Amino acid sequence: MLESKKRKVQPPFSLLAELTHRCPLHCPYCSNPIEMTLKEMELPTKEWKRVLSEAADLGVVEVHFSGGEPLLWKDLDELVEHANSLEMYTNLITSGIGLYGKKAKRLQDAGLANVQISFQAGEEELSDRIGGFKAFEKKRSAVEAVNSTGMHLALNVVLHRLNIDTLDEIITFAHELGAERLELANTQFYNWALLNRERLMPSREQIARASKTYETAKARIGKEMEIIWVIPDYYESTPKPCMGGWGAIALTVAPNGDVLPCPTAGMIEGISYENVRDRSLHQIWYESDSFNRFRGDEWLPETCRSCDLVNQDGGGCRCQAFALTGDAEATDPVCSLAPDHHIVEKAVQEANSKHVKERAPIIYRKMTSSKIRL
Repeated sequence: MLESKKRKVQPPFSLLAELTHRCPLHCPYCSNPIEMTLKEMELPTKEWKRVLSEAADLGVVEVHFSGGEPLLWKDLDELVEHANSLEMYTNLITSGIGLYGKKAKRLQDAGLANVQISFQAGEEELSDRIGGFKAFEKKRSAVEAVNSTGMHLALNVVLHRLNIDTLDEIITFAHELGAERLELANTQFYNWALLNRERLMPSREQIARASKTYETAKARIGKEMEIIWVIPDYYESTPKPCMGGWGAIALTVAPNGDVLPCPTAGMIEGISYENVRDRSLHQIWYESDSFNRFRGDEWLPETCRSCDLVNQDGGGCRCQAFALTGDAEATDPVCSLAPDHHIVEKAVQEANSKHVKERAPIIYRKMTSSKIRL
C-alpha cells in the first residue's frame, strides 16, 4: 500500500490563456465547456496583461494563447508583445481563420515564436463538414502566411471515427505544407466530444490500421517532421496522468478569469474555482482549495492507493472520472482495475458493434447560455 505523503508544490511551467470562447468553427469534439463564456464576461486586455505579469513572476516560462479562436481578440498583438517582454515563450493555438499575411507579420514583430493551426482533415470537403464551416482554404492561406514569416509552424488534427481512416492523407498533407510538427490528437471525450461519442469513437480496427499508417509514415518522413501519436484513452488498460498531475506543471485562465488546473476542469461540479479578478495567480496556485484538491495522494481512492501503478498515472484524469461517474475522486474508469471500468468497456463494445448508429445526429459546438446535461 502506498504511504501517504504531501507533495511539495513547484512553480508552474506553462500558462494556457483562453482569451475567448468565440470561434467561427463548430467542431463536435471541442473541449470548450458546454456553457461557454459570453463576450461581455471576458477579461479586458488590461486584466490579461496583469495576468501575464503575475504568471511570469510565478515562474511561468511559456504562454499558449488559445480559445475559442484567439485571433478574434482585437489586442492579441499587444498581449503577445507583453508576454515577449516578460521573456516568456509564446505560442498561438488557432484555427487559422483570420491569419493573413499582414496579421502574421504583426504577430511575429510582437514576438510570437510558434503557431499551431488546427485542421479537421487533409482535404477540403471532409474538413469543412467536420468543422461545420467552410474554412479549409482559409486555413491553407494561414499556413502560407506563417511560412512567409519564418515562424515555427505546427499542425494539429483531432482524430476520430469520421477522419481516422484518412490518416495517411492527413500526414502527407501536413508534410507538404512544411509543418515542423504534427500532433495527431485522438479525441478526448469531455464536453462536446462526450455528447458526440457515439459518432466519434473509432473502432479497434480503425485504431490498428491507423497505428500502422503512423509507423509507416514516421519511418518514411524521419526527422523532416515530428509526428505525435497517442491512441484514445478508452483503448488503454491504464489511464494517462492528469495533465502531468493536477496543479503540478500548468494552469489555465478561462475567458472569464477563472483559474483552472487544466482546460476542462471547469466541468467538474462541486469545485469552486477562484478568479484573477479577486486573487493573484500566486495565491490561487499555492493556496486555493481547487488547486490543492487533488495534489499529493491523500485524496486517492483505495483502488489507487493499493496499486503499484499509482506513481505512474496518479489515479488518472479527474475530468474523465467526473464525466463518466459523476465523482471526481473516483478512479479513472479507463483503468482496467477501476470499479467503474464497465462504463468504458460498454462504450468500446458499442463502438465496435456491427450495429453502431453511424447516422446518429452530430451535435455541433455552439455558443449557449443554457446548460446541456452530459
